[in-house]
Amino acid sequence: MINLKEFAQRRSRLMKLMGAGSVAIVMAPPHLLRNADVEYPYRPDSNFYYLSGFDEPDAVLVLLPGKTARSIMFCQDRNPEQEIWTGARAGPEGVCRDYAIDEAFPIEMLDNKMPELLDGCTSLYSMYGRNSNFDSQIFSWVNRLRVKNRMGVKAPVAFCDVAALLNEMRLIKSSGEIKTMRRAAKITAEAHIQAMRTARPGQMEFEVAADIQHVFNKAGATFAYQSIVGSGANSCVLHYINNNQAMNDGDLLLIDAGAEVNCYAADVTRTFPINGRFSKEQKAIYEIVLQAQKAAIKQVKPGNLWNAPHKMAVKVIVRGLLKIGLLKGEPEKIIKSESFKKFFMHGTGHWLGMDVHDVGDYKINRRWRRFEPGMMLTVEPGIYIPANSRGVAKKWWNIGIRIEDDILVSKTGHEVITSKIPKEVSELESLVGHN
Repeated sequence: MINLKEFAQRRSRLMKLMGAGSVAIVMAPPHLLRNADVEYPYRPDSNFYYLSGFDEPDAVLVLLPGKTARSIMFCQDRNPEQEIWTGARAGPEGVCRDYAIDEAFPIEMLDNKMPELLDGCTSLYSMYGRNSNFDSQIFSWVNRLRVKNRMGVKAPVAFCDVAALLNEMRLIKSSGEIKTMRRAAKITAEAHIQAMRTARPGQMEFEVAADIQHVFNKAGATFAYQSIVGSGANSCVLHYINNNQAMNDGDLLLIDAGAEVNCYAADVTRTFPINGRFSKEQKAIYEIVLQAQKAAIKQVKPGNLWNAPHKMAVKVIVRGLLKIGLLKGEPEKIIKSESFKKFFMHGTGHWLGMDVHDVGDYKINRRWRRFEPGMMLTVEPGIYIPANSRGVAKKWWNIGIRIEDDILVSKTGHEVITSKIPKEVSELESLVGHN
């Protein structure tokens, strides 16, 4: 969905931001071992993939701005014997041919070639702090140049975080990125609806998680993060991922799951009664969260401040909890003291993109930034009332509700790209358990 031309344009834009006399070095990490000689499924570093579209491990991208700007890739060389075991590699020739990279070399040449490429550059951009071994390797190249200073060799003197530039680039999504994220949202919608249809009292949480995973994989996607499938008391655990408890009749089920397509994420939460019918108390809390989410989404539009959705969600939740007696006092004082955080303790959203909690500053010069067209974010208020909550009647215990959608900031307002996933009480009650 994102073509080679766009990757090349990203590299060109980054090099213009860096300026002449600089160099960027961006690494793709190696495979990580899960246990013994079993590796985790490989997922490329987001910044590396954003600039290259290349998804093999053990690679390094070098960008050299200037009148004759160059992109250089160091990657694994072709190895027929090894490829029998691990699959085909692009190799240097394939990288230039298939990924529009100007030059490419085997990764084994990196250590010898880099001092030559760094000579004369004043600023060195990289992702410092991500990999201490690679940081050490970078500074070893710099030191090899420094000792040749009397011979006219010039080593970089400024060391800059390339992520500071890439974070802002990645914050505004292109049409290709939006198309990819729509695809992730569509697959995510199919998975959540399937989970609603098949969930039954007596099932295990991991059975529902398996249904979600099946839909993702069948559509050619993977998971953007470990799915949360929390029933009953587990619905009140924000990052619950054990997914190993039986689901009881009368309990709620909170599902936070999103598909990833070509390294772009969806992130959606829905909460519904496992038996298909909300209790009086569950419905009361659910309606508060739903009203809060709808009011917060309306605040997403160009020019509005980032924290506007959260402020609105807090107002609606405080008002709702006061009405049913779970909070007492004056709304303004409750908000100022943040005593509502007993029930709603997290923010109302985050940036969304290649990472589920995507990059991009939330404040500029210590002030909340304003929404701009092309930004993608989540809106996800919630209320959580675990068992034994102090001063709370037992009838409210183990009600954990979060409702989350993915929102694109448009030119005139916003678009909920995950709107196909039911969230009205009537919609849920007519769908849950009806396969």
